Amino acid sequence: MLPDGYTNKLVDVGNRSFLVQILNYENGCFISVTENAKKIGGMIVSINSGPVPTSTTIIPPKSEGLFLKLVSEKVAYIRQGMCMITGHFEKPLDKDTTKQLMNTVMEDQNYDT
Repeated sequence: MLPDGYTNKLVDVGNRSFLVQILNYENGCFISVTENAKKIGGMIVSINSGPVPTSTTIIPPKSEGLFLKLVSEKVAYIRQGMCMITGHFEKPLDKDTTKQLMNTVMEDQNYDT
């Protein structure tokens, strides 16, 4: 069983700083990834209700929609439940930043990427 609770991590990649906040429940979680300011951005929810997770966009992201969907679906699959994620980014994410943010979220899910 994965831990319930709240995680708050500051992730510095290069000259960029991100706040990753995760609120875990027994059957899923809420995830917020923000850059420089605590803002709600694009929002996606995924639910694992079959062989593969199903996702829907609640608030269309300006950028990084694929990253948000990938994280949401992966966490929903791991948790065998649901995941809602929101992300606010100042500029597009590069490969290293994306990988570091993904690793930060997956560490909290007791899962290595």
